[in-house]
Amino acid sequence: MENRQPTPGLVSITWIIYGLHAFSAFSGVASPALVVTAFLAGWPSIIALILSYVKRGDARGTYLESHMNWLIRTFWFALLWLVLAAVLAATFVGIPMAITLAWLTGIWVLYRIIRGALCLFDDKAIDVAMTPPAGSPPPASGA
Repeated sequence: MENRQPTPGLVSITWIIYGLHAFSAFSGVASPALVVTAFLAGWPSIIALILSYVKRGDARGTYLESHMNWLIRTFWFALLWLVLAAVLAATFVGIPMAITLAWLTGIWVLYRIIRGALCLFDDKAIDVAMTPPAGSPPPASGA
């Protein structure tokens, strides 16, 4: 990533994308399983996905590039987990696992929307690597 600054318009569009995803996800907040279905099937989320793909090129080289990739991956991985839950639900034995998977996916979607929005609020890229908090000692080297 280059470190160039995004335009204010691109930052605003990124906020709109998060807002559309959040609107879809939180509309199903009665149940985390409904969160993922509302997130994937809701028009606001589909519009947000399209906007993410369209604006990803404009975001290249800025901290917003990580946000666009984060949001696109969130959608497609949620869809993958929901399809897996549907396959599990097709078997009588897999129904409890399907319900659990749908709930966990719903919680995961909410986490990703909230975490991404918090990073955007701070004008930061989303660091997908698990880095230690600032001020923590460096990892021990294997000798």
